[in-house]
Amino acid sequence: MSQSLAPPRFIIIVIFNSVFFFSSVSRFEKNLIFERKVYDFDLASTKGPVKKIRKPKPWKHTQPITKAELVKMREEFWDTAPHYGGTKEIWDALRAAAEADISLAQTIVDSAGVIVQNNDLTTCYDERGAKYDLPKYVLSEPTNLVEES
Repeated sequence: MSQSLAPPRFIIIVIFNSVFFFSSVSRFEKNLIFERKVYDFDLASTKGPVKKIRKPKPWKHTQPITKAELVKMREEFWDTAPHYGGTKEIWDALRAAAEADISLAQTIVDSAGVIVQNNDLTTCYDERGAKYDLPKYVLSEPTNLVEES
């Protein structure tokens, strides 16, 4: 006789605008520890926290920039991003997603276990609760991108 396994569940606790993710401690224990509102999402349901990603809304840089300047800004961000916290594996997955088309980006994000807060990938979390903020310039081009001369 085979037993069916329950789908994985994660506990998300919000305290003073900080988000904490747990998977191994019971909901009852979380209520005792934090005495705060606990949101319990079932990842197997269609109404779980998984968000479909989309391209960022059009945006304008503070001053017109060239494609070369944009590429340089992106490289500087990705080179320094792991120093702001989180894991290198998640940063690498976010970079791959940022540089891919939308359908592939969704697959990358889902496979890496990234929890998307903003549909445009500007704010994400990993399963341990580390926050990943991505600037719009790594996700899309500005409306005031100029031709190089």
